[in-house]
Amino acid sequence: MKVRICWLLAVPMIVSAAPPGRVPLGIFSGWGAFRDEQPPRCYAIAIPERRGSGEWRSFAAVAIWPRQKINGQVHFRLREPRRPNSPIRLIFGDRSFPLVAAGVDAWAPGPRADAAIIATMRSGTSMRIAWVSKEGRNRSDGYLLKGVATAIDAAALGCARR
Repeated sequence: MKVRICWLLAVPMIVSAAPPGRVPLGIFSGWGAFRDEQPPRCYAIAIPERRGSGEWRSFAAVAIWPRQKINGQVHFRLREPRRPNSPIRLIFGDRSFPLVAAGVDAWAPGPRADAAIIATMRSGTSMRIAWVSKEGRNRSDGYLLKGVATAIDAAALGCARR
């Protein structure tokens, strides 16, 4: 119950803190949907279930880029840099996907992998991204997926109207 109350208090702050040109499209459980005017894009985004310490604020996002005709690109920000040439995986229970990464950012290796990951996100309850830090420590961030399908759909509708 405490988590729900904290989240309900945080939502107005998140929405009001949006930079100019960012339009909130909705908050769906732990996922938000937004539209940016410049560059034109829409996305569903969430922060990890538990925040670990690190240099960066980690997140998971699914973006729609209308000008580039991209209708679902997954992107992850890690809380700390990954060890170069070490594997990074997105894990859903007993299924996992390799990701490509540069510094603190990670993506699916291509559009087919994006589609497979998004389909798995829509039907899953949680996911975890796991990597080895630059210092050699095993790291992971976990995300609850309740609301992700609705947030992705809201983002798609937000860009379809443009």
